[in-house]
Amino acid sequence: MKETDREAVATAVQRVAGMLQRPDQLDKVEQYRRREARKKASVEARLKAAIQSQLDGVRTGLSQLHNALNDVKDVQQSLADVSKDWRQSINTIESLKDVKDAVVRHSQLAAAVENLKNIFSVPEIVRETQDLIEQGALLQAHRKLMDLECSRDGLMYEQYRMDSGNTRDMTLIHSYFGSTQGLSDELAKQLWMVLQRSLVTVRRDPTLLVSVVRIIEREEKIDRRILDRKKQTSFIPPGRPKNWKKKMFAILDRTVTTRIEGTQADTRESDKMWLVRHLEIIRKYVLDDLIVAKNLMVQCFPPHYEIFRNLLSMYHQALSTRMQELAAEDLEANEIVSLLTWVLNTYTSAEMMGNAELAPEVDVSVLEPLLSPDVVSELLSTYMSTLTSNIIAWLRKALETDKKDWVKETEPEADQDGYYQTTLPAIVFQMFEQNLQVAAQISEDLKTKVLVLCLQQMNSFLSRYKEEAQSYKEEHLRDRQRPHCYVQYMIAVINNCQTFKESIVSLKRKYLKSETEEGMSLNQPSMDGILDAIAREGCGSLLEEVFLDLEQHLSELMTRKWLLGSNAVDIICVTVEDYFSDFAKIKKPYKKRMTAEAQRRVVLEYLRAVMQKRISFRSAEERKEGAERMVREAAQLRLLFRKLAAGFGEDADGHCDTIVAIAEVIKLTDPSLLYLEVSTLVSKYPDIRDEHIGALLAMRGDTSRDLKQTIIETLEQGPTQANPNYVPIFKEIMVPSLNVAKLLK
Repeated sequence: MKETDREAVATAVQRVAGMLQRPDQLDKVEQYRRREARKKASVEARLKAAIQSQLDGVRTGLSQLHNALNDVKDVQQSLADVSKDWRQSINTIESLKDVKDAVVRHSQLAAAVENLKNIFSVPEIVRETQDLIEQGALLQAHRKLMDLECSRDGLMYEQYRMDSGNTRDMTLIHSYFGSTQGLSDELAKQLWMVLQRSLVTVRRDPTLLVSVVRIIEREEKIDRRILDRKKQTSFIPPGRPKNWKKKMFAILDRTVTTRIEGTQADTRESDKMWLVRHLEIIRKYVLDDLIVAKNLMVQCFPPHYEIFRNLLSMYHQALSTRMQELAAEDLEANEIVSLLTWVLNTYTSAEMMGNAELAPEVDVSVLEPLLSPDVVSELLSTYMSTLTSNIIAWLRKALETDKKDWVKETEPEADQDGYYQTTLPAIVFQMFEQNLQVAAQISEDLKTKVLVLCLQQMNSFLSRYKEEAQSYKEEHLRDRQRPHCYVQYMIAVINNCQTFKESIVSLKRKYLKSETEEGMSLNQPSMDGILDAIAREGCGSLLEEVFLDLEQHLSELMTRKWLLGSNAVDIICVTVEDYFSDFAKIKKPYKKRMTAEAQRRVVLEYLRAVMQKRISFRSAEERKEGAERMVREAAQLRLLFRKLAAGFGEDADGHCDTIVAIAEVIKLTDPSLLYLEVSTLVSKYPDIRDEHIGALLAMRGDTSRDLKQTIIETLEQGPTQANPNYVPIFKEIMVPSLNVAKLLK
């Protein structure tokens, strides 16, 4: 208490110090004292009230405890009196045993008298019940069956109460009512038959289905009552519990399974589309059945049966089992696609479980998948493997078919622009399109995988295509008369390359909506390179065909016959123009390159004729005449290739100017200016070599040995600076085995 007093004093000192910090606050001391006095009085009043309340509560509790003690004493006294009375009445109870036995017998006899009418009429009731079952009056039949079972169960229960060990009497009663179990089984068969056809019955005669459900509900109530009595008496009649509700759901489940399995009407041997037909029938049946169940069957069953939810679960499980069985079969590629499309897309679409008529009871977002991810993955793997083999086989067959067309006596077809083509690109990419469209129905991921596969196989196919085009060319060179339309089909092969390139780009653009697959574009350069190589070799083989026909006329160039007035260049121009009238059927990218290459080859052969020293001019007049002829022929060739290159926007003069430049060297009349002219030629064409200059000077026929030597040596000392845009041409021209020393002689 002293410690508490000290704390109270210290607190008071702090409060007073807080209130009297300024001199002017001394005037308010009396006011502060009155305020604190009021607070103290208020606190004391509350404490007194609280203490008084606690005291009242304690007083009440003590009073109640006192009353409880008195009550316990009274109960104790009463129990002692009861115990005393019970001990005194034991002898009296034992003397009433005979009365007790009489009461039991009376009860049994009363039950027997009560059921006497039923006992004597059992055979008649059995017959009536049997007739009612056969007539389909199931409710009346069940009512009579219940009467029979009630009589049997009552008698057996009384016998069990009197003497549970007397099996002879129990067997006698059971035997007398033996037909009852048979009637129950017969009635159950009729119920199960109705339930098996419940989806039909509910539309034609819903009353019959309601009757069946009412019978099952009655039996469920009897089962529950008997099970409750069993807990008290341990007695249960024969055949109980029947569990007809459980059996009803088992029957419905078996019916659903049978309905799903029974929809397969065909096999692969009888119909290639057997699986598509099977799945479509399943879709239609399941959708129709669930709509009927939702709209009609739920009205025939009690709500706690949750008949629609249970039927939905049964159908889903039956479908899952059936899909797993189908997945385990040795399916072909198109069948795998049909199955996966149905499982992954159709099942949850508006055509089936997502149908508006099933909403909101069916939520497709919570439905379990019909096939596990592992099974789906295995099917996709099998599909990709089979598809790979099929694509390889299809491409091989398409190429073989195309090769057969190459040897036909008729020209290939032309497209709307007049370009020759074969059906190969259309067949190949139609096949790719079909497989990609099918894959897109399953998933975006599979579509991408199939596109990658198609492009990979396309790469391999183009390599084979290149080999076959080369073989086609070699076969033609062995006999140029065959095939009859070699040029036209080689043009078609070249055009196919451009079609392939365009189709590949189109395919990627159509089936790669986003740029997520960066690696997809890596295949394009490789395929473009192969296609360009095929087209380049095809163009080369066509030009080779041209130059085989020009060989005789090219050999006349720069000969004495040519100088005297040969029409070799005229024939060359006519021949080239004639061939290029067929080459007009080549698509523009390749025709443009081919025209440039033809010009280069013609000029190259012309220059090669110059360097082969077929003629050596004997006089200035011959040199002048030969040079002028070369200029005229260069103009003639320039005109030809301008005509052929029309529309390309290309310079067709470059190579022909080389002939003019050579003619200028030959035409020169003053030998002292020869070095200057040759040096100009070398600066313009830096790939020209010593042997070329030697052959050119030898062709002039008027250049001394010393002058030739001086020109060559001087040119060797002053290397020229090549034009970065210059395309070498002389490096491809080989001077015949005649070294420079011999040329100088």
